[in-house]
Amino acid sequence: MRARTALRLAIAGCVAMVSTAAIAATANPKYSDLYVFGDSLVDAGNIKILTGGATPNESLGYYDGRFTNGYDYTDLLSIALYGAPTVASLAGGNNYAFGGARVVDHGDAIPDIQAQLGFYAGDHGGVANANALYVLNFGGNDIFGLVDGNIGGFTPTDYISAVVSTYAAGVQFLNDIGARNILIAGIPNGDIPLAYMVDAMLQTSLDGLALDAGTHLMRYDVLDVFGRLLSDPGSLGLPPLNTTVPCLVGETPGPDIDCTGYFSFDGTHPTAQVQAAIARDIDRQFAITASVPEPATWAMMIAGFGLVGMAIRRRPRAVAVPA
Repeated sequence: MRARTALRLAIAGCVAMVSTAAIAATANPKYSDLYVFGDSLVDAGNIKILTGGATPNESLGYYDGRFTNGYDYTDLLSIALYGAPTVASLAGGNNYAFGGARVVDHGDAIPDIQAQLGFYAGDHGGVANANALYVLNFGGNDIFGLVDGNIGGFTPTDYISAVVSTYAAGVQFLNDIGARNILIAGIPNGDIPLAYMVDAMLQTSLDGLALDAGTHLMRYDVLDVFGRLLSDPGSLGLPPLNTTVPCLVGETPGPDIDCTGYFSFDGTHPTAQVQAAIARDIDRQFAITASVPEPATWAMMIAGFGLVGMAIRRRPRAVAVPA
């Protein structure tokens, strides 16, 4: 969503406040860089670039290439660490996530976990920065694929085994090339019972990895946090949430859509308010940053970074669009 001229003038007074907070956040970050791999929950604009801006449709309220109405949790962690959100890898940034990505490559054109990690390794000479933080957020689309029967030539049993082994192998690969700080979100989609079984199998597989002794593997239980968000949002600093109707249905779609009090933005992806709660919960558990913006703060940051986003230099968009 590009801010209109009138909006830019109206929020100019708050930009100084946002900038001051950003400078404070960058004074002594715990990690030298933040790299993101995953699906639409953390895509910072790669699919937007691939589709020439058609997806996600920002006229409905999707924000700046994200699949929700604001920044996702990796953006907010990045803001707290460095004073700026993540930037899509196709625009020269460190966020390699693509909406629609899976753990298992089932034959479509969207880069899945192995391809994304391969892009990162290729961009960095096959050596990972040991002082950086690496976030992996996959699995939701694999669960959807299993439910829909869209798993290529796999049997369901073989596909589940492939999800578990491939996800764990991705963690091992990062560690083998030098990554020492890895945050892995578990399998989401808690409304689908199969997700719990697959996540339990993944955790067992992660237990068996031969990681370097100096590795900090942070396992975030996304099934647990979504359960808490649905049953007791107050425990995560949120008001009661509308969990039956997504924001795009309950409110009038548009660039300035207000999704306060909604759990889901579009029926699949959590709202920016929920993403912010996840960011704070991750920081509470793993002390990744000094602080993660509270809702009022990240709302101002969305406005503030909307003003400066056009100044970011991006690479040419000479990329094939997936079929």
